[in-house]
Amino acid sequence: MVLRKTSHAVYDTKYHVVWCPKYRKRLFAQGYLSERAAELFREISAEYGYEIEEMEIAEDHVHIFLLFPPKYSIGAVVRALKSISARELFREYPSLKKRLWKGELWEDGYFVRTVGDKLTSDMIKKYIKQHGDEKQLPAQLAFKLR
Repeated sequence: MVLRKTSHAVYDTKYHVVWCPKYRKRLFAQGYLSERAAELFREISAEYGYEIEEMEIAEDHVHIFLLFPPKYSIGAVVRALKSISARELFREYPSLKKRLWKGELWEDGYFVRTVGDKLTSDMIKKYIKQHGDEKQLPAQLAFKLR
């Protein structure tokens, strides 16, 4: 487990994110388009401080396993990846818009799952329960006045 640091946080967050092109079109059957999309996702990630550990662009969906600082919400990360990549792909490949009725590249929704590092939700629940059961000691020694 590698802990990452920002000026105000230490974190180890990992997410598996999946989303699809509009109408689940098989847009990425052409290798050049999936290669360019992967390149864009890497560029966006580098710009915003995300780390892509693994990525697969299938014909009709995208899988990305990534890490990012806790200053970002998952919604903001997905929004950045989808909106910037769509804008650039439409700019570079104008014929893409003709294949999509409303001119939107990505479906509105996405799937996300947090991923632990050998740490299960049961272990966390057990830790929290035990922590609550422990008798709290004072943070500082109490001095008696005489």
